[in-house]
Amino acid sequence: CVQPSVPPVPNYKLSMSIPEWLQAIQTYMKMLQYNHTGTQFFEIRKTRPLSGLMETAKEMTRESLPIKCLEAVILGIYLTNGQPSVERFPISFKTHFSGNYFHHVVLGIYCNGRYGSLGMSRRSDLMDKPLAYRTLSDLIFEFEDSYKKYLHSVKKVKIGLYVPHEPHSFQPIEWKQLVLNVSKMMRTEVRKELEKFARDMRMKILKPSSAHSPVKERSRGKSLSPRRRQGSPQRRACRRDKS
Repeated sequence: CVQPSVPPVPNYKLSMSIPEWLQAIQTYMKMLQYNHTGTQFFEIRKTRPLSGLMETAKEMTRESLPIKCLEAVILGIYLTNGQPSVERFPISFKTHFSGNYFHHVVLGIYCNGRYGSLGMSRRSDLMDKPLAYRTLSDLIFEFEDSYKKYLHSVKKVKIGLYVPHEPHSFQPIEWKQLVLNVSKMMRTEVRKELEKFARDMRMKILKPSSAHSPVKERSRGKSLSPRRRQGSPQRRACRRDKS
């Protein structure tokens, strides 16, 4: 009796570029294969703390069973942990086809000023996208165009926040910070909303949420981290955050 081969979990090597590393992760997911059985092998509760979901991801690597889109997002987060230059955030789609609604989720990736994605789908162009898109809206429109090939119309797009790189965090993943009813919006409107959101997300990398201050809007993306230790702006910031 031949044992089914278990794909090796990819390891990051210093010689790898980030696109190569993401490609290795995606190749690993494809080796696990898409789960067509109708039975979900791993229970993913979206409200669970990140630490619990990372335990489930570990289990996925041990069991090497086929996965679906939601499991791929959790596994993608697990495998990219510890790469601080790689920001990860969930992107969810609600589509309509032939009288039915469908839901799908991928892991958005932002690194070195470019967007891409990791994920799993029955369709090869509805999962991973190379780290090649200059803007978040370019990435989203690429998915929308892919959906059109299958006569699916995208109704809603939900974008979550960056997922912390701390695998023991008790914080749950924020799945839908921005919800766009794209079927009722012009592309120019969608682009504007997505770019504003993407800009705000990038600002959060440069400046922890505990240090928001009115300077943020004027800084246009410059890092304010050296000033964070000043007492009064931080105290003001904390009061602002409660609103």
